[in-house]
Formats: sequence, structure tokens, C-alpha cells
Amino acid sequence: MPLTSTPKAQAEYRFRCISCGHVAETASQDFRCAKCADLLEIHYPGWQQAPPNPQHLRDLWQQRKLTQKAVDLSGVWRFRELLPALDAGLDEDQQAITLREGNTPLYELPQCARITGVPRLFAKHQGMNPTASFKDTGMTVAATFARRAGFHWVACASTGNTSASMAAYAARGGMRSLVLVPEGKISWSKLSQALDYGAVTCQLRTDFDGCLRLLQDLVRNAPVYQLNSINPFRLEGQKTLALELLEQLDWQPPDHIIVPGGNLGNSSAIGKALLEMGNLGLIPRLPKLSVIQAEGANALVRTLREAAGKKLVSVRAETRATAIRIGNPASWKKAANVLEATDGACEQVSEVEIAQAKAEIGAEGIGCEPASAVTLAGLKKLLKQNFVKPDESVVLILTGNVLKDPEFTIDFHRGELFKGTKDEEAMRPLQSLRRPPIVLDAKLDAVIRTLEQAEKT
Repeated sequence: MPLTSTPKAQAEYRFRCISCGHVAETASQDFRCAKCADLLEIHYPGWQQAPPNPQHLRDLWQQRKLTQKAVDLSGVWRFRELLPALDAGLDEDQQAITLREGNTPLYELPQCARITGVPRLFAKHQGMNPTASFKDTGMTVAATFARRAGFHWVACASTGNTSASMAAYAARGGMRSLVLVPEGKISWSKLSQALDYGAVTCQLRTDFDGCLRLLQDLVRNAPVYQLNSINPFRLEGQKTLALELLEQLDWQPPDHIIVPGGNLGNSSAIGKALLEMGNLGLIPRLPKLSVIQAEGANALVRTLREAAGKKLVSVRAETRATAIRIGNPASWKKAANVLEATDGACEQVSEVEIAQAKAEIGAEGIGCEPASAVTLAGLKKLLKQNFVKPDESVVLILTGNVLKDPEFTIDFHRGELFKGTKDEEAMRPLQSLRRPPIVLDAKLDAVIRTLEQAEKT
């Protein structure tokens, strides 16, 4: 007999403040607590009285893979019992704005396993989403609820990936989109996506944090719905990454999950999912969730080390890993709470360490954007600190596709990535990882000599 969803499993949701715990049925457009002005999260009070049956959920989610409904083809909405409920009695396929997001692969990394000495090393590649980054899993939910609330315009501040994702889902849902990006501090490959999907794109003479501040003012003064990660619907969608990952691992948690840290919404979402899965009995134990940042954008690292996680230490962000070039992360408190709850770690890595890790992941035949590579670089540090043991299992979260920032890749292989900077000398030991294009005469013997030379290296 086919399984059906349990109505009680799709319980009503509330907005709950992460600081004072105040619970409300509605939220203002800046998604701040009406009592203390801190961030909100989605809360499901019905789970305490009537928690869903974990085995029923696992069976139901597996069975949905065999259907052709749009919401079941989505790797996000397939897990809708743990998401804010859609309108009862209406066609779910018509309500959800979906591009078949999620459903991303879990790869083994044999070469990186040999490099690190961790045999059970995997990568969950969120860069395989429709717009090539993890943002899509959150955007499908947030955009759906924006349209449900009757908004015609949606907006975001972005370092690139959010703008591409928001513009795509807005277009798919028949809405208009406004993108605020920092001038000269965004990969053109990412910006081109937003342009192609029809966004009104504004390059502001400020950094990402300045764009976000302006967006906060905008949504308080105009009928525009905010789709940055402070929107708690975004994090509900992004948490399905963890659900899909655990399903791929037959619900046996890895020892460690390592995530890049930028605005910190993704680590917050994954941590929220892990805690919910633990409370609902979907998994027997919690993995340790760790966050890795670039040294030049290390706000959470400094917050934990210098302020014990009690007060944000903002930084002026500067890193070639543009997706995490954020100095004032909005979800820092959520991320700090998740690290504490899962006994995770927070570490920083240098620009050269990022470049090396990116090339090593690429040598697996699996490309990623620079921000994703901080996970492998961070794993190496966590191993040296004995926080990660070689006999433990580790999953790296790769957040974006290699084509999100091709300039970085080309500059690395041409030897121009840090030319004229303090890091130029530190790049010399990485010469063996570079594969620059070779210019030859169009002659057979020239190509054969090149092959023979390549065999020697």
C-alpha cells in the first residue's frame, strides 16, 4: 500500500527568536524579533506533542523518488514533512517554485583521502544544483513563501551565488527580482547568471555588508521581500542538504561534517537539521559540524577566540574566495550555537592553502569554487590538531561549482593567482599542481614531444 504523508507531521510553524525565545505567528520584513531585535528561526511546536514517526518518514521519502510529481522530484520538497507546510487542499505542485533542486551527489575522494590520511573521506557537492550552488535548496522554499505572501518583488544582497539563485527562482515563480552586489568584488560568471534570469542588478560602491545594510532599509520602506539567509525560510530549505546526506549514508551519521563559513546561514541550517533529526529519532547520534573560514574573512573565528562567541567581532573581509568574502556575517550567533551543540570546531585557512586544496579536489575530477575548497584545507588543520582522527569518517560540503569562479582557476594554473603579492613565494611549492595551457605549432611531432614530456612528470 502506498504511503501517504502524515498530517500531524506537517504541523504549523511559528517564528522563534534565537536569543529571547519569543514566539510569534508572523514576522516583519527584516525578520527580526519584535522583543529584542535578534534573528528568528522556524519552530514546529506540534512536534513536541505528536512527533512524526521516523521510520514512516524514511520510507515515505524513499518512495517519493518513484513518482513524477514536481514536489517529489525536488530534493528539497521531497522532505516536506520537516518544512513549513504548504496550503492544505491546494495542489502542491502549483504552490512550490521548484527547479528540481537538491538531489546532489555524494562523492568519494580517494586522492584527497591519500593526501590527508583519512580513508573515509567524502564530498557532498551542492554545486550540482540548478544554478550551481547550495543557495537553490533554500531559495525554493523562501521564494515559494514570498509568492504565497503576495509579493511581486524579491531582493537580496549578494557576493554572487545568492543573486543567481534568487533571480532564477523569482523568474520561475513569475516575480521580479532586485540584486544588490558590491562593485568589483563579485565573479562575473555569477553576475552573468543574475542578468540572464532577468534581475534588476545594482552594483553598489561598498562591500557585501554595506549592500546588506541597504537591503534592510529597503524592505522596511518598500513592498519588497528579502531573500537573504536571515530569512528563516531560506535556512529551512538549506537544512535538507543534511537530510539528503544522511539518507545517502543509510541514516548512519559521519563523524564530521565540514562546511565553508561566509554569512554562516548554511552551517546554521545544517546544524538545525542535525539537531532536529536527533530529536526526532532519525539518526542515532550527532556528527560534529565544523566551520572553516578564509583568514581574510575570519569573523566567526575571531568571535569565538576573542569574544567567546558572545559578541560578533567584525572584520574587513578580503579573500579571493569571493563567496565567503563577508566580514559581518548575519547568522554568526546561530552558527556559534550549532558549533556548541555539535561539539564542532572553527578554523581559518590561508589563501595559499585554499588554492592548494582547490587544485587537489580538482585532481579528483570534481571541480569546486574556491570557497568550497576551504573545507579540505581546514580538514588538514583539524587533523594536525587531533580534532579529527584518521580513522573517522568526514564529509566535506562543496558549496559551489568550479565554473562559478573560473578566473581563480585560470590564474592559478597560469601562475598569476598571487603575482606581485606577499603570497607569490608561498605558491612556488605548488608548481606540481599547476597545469597551464601549452602553446605549440600545429605539428604532430610537437604534440608527441609534449606527451613524452608529460609522461616524465
